[in-house]
Amino acid sequence: MNRKPFIFLFLFLLIPAKPYAQENRLENVDLALIAQVNQGNSYITFPFEIGNMEPLIFEANLIPDFILRESKSSRLIGVITPQIIIRMYNEYSYPVRTPSYIPQLTTYYQIGNKKMDELLTVYGRLGHHSNGQDDPLILEDGSINHKSGDFATNFIETGLIVTSFNRKTNAVRFFKAGFEYHPENSVHRELKGIYSRHRLNFSFAAFKLPPEEKHQKEKARFSLDIKTNFLLGYMGGENDFFHDRLQTRITFSYYPSFLQEIGFFVEFYHGKDYYNVYYDITRNFLRFGLMTNKLRF
Repeated sequence: MNRKPFIFLFLFLLIPAKPYAQENRLENVDLALIAQVNQGNSYITFPFEIGNMEPLIFEANLIPDFILRESKSSRLIGVITPQIIIRMYNEYSYPVRTPSYIPQLTTYYQIGNKKMDELLTVYGRLGHHSNGQDDPLILEDGSINHKSGDFATNFIETGLIVTSFNRKTNAVRFFKAGFEYHPENSVHRELKGIYSRHRLNFSFAAFKLPPEEKHQKEKARFSLDIKTNFLLGYMGGENDFFHDRLQTRITFSYYPSFLQEIGFFVEFYHGKDYYNVYYDITRNFLRFGLMTNKLRF
């Protein structure tokens, strides 16, 4: 596979922006769009992956957003997100095991005005993550009960999002830095001491926009999303940083003109599994699929 186009696009979107006196296109970026980039898009994967994931028919991320705001120009909005992640395994009877239920309530407040070179947004989130099971998490032999073990935790996250527009590359970029905390009394008792309750979350997203004269109601054709999480605190025994504490997800998406609402994506993932009770397994995989596209700049 020729990697040069992907490397070129990656460098193209990361070129530092230079200040311009003329009007920039951040005026088309409202707070709801910033919230949606931070919440993420729905997707479904194709039934083949390269890596150490069990054979799947698909993984689906269902992440609708219900936005609470007084008007489109509001500086303060709330977002209710009943997120669900589902994996259907390529086994007899095609089972769907222990879906991840991740409902969230997030508030966003925008600082500054849209005529600035950068927009600053602070956010705060209350979230819950469980799998709807009630069997013991730890089996008698000390291993994790991946099929029906009970998993549940609540968390708080707060952070800052910086939104900027690079006129040279005609791309809108989002950088997020956040801190996630799982209070001790809100984590399942069998997870205490083996599950990271403190996390640093960073992400960078860039959306390549169409030419300015065509931007009205147009969608970004290309996007790059990089997420990195650092798992902190005691996780039971000694932990290797790269193997046990670093989670990295790199997603490249393409939205062709002949499809109005969806596009194609390719994604690389490394780190501990994000799928509830599978948190103890380190994954490395490359996968492909379809992703929703609701972003209009």
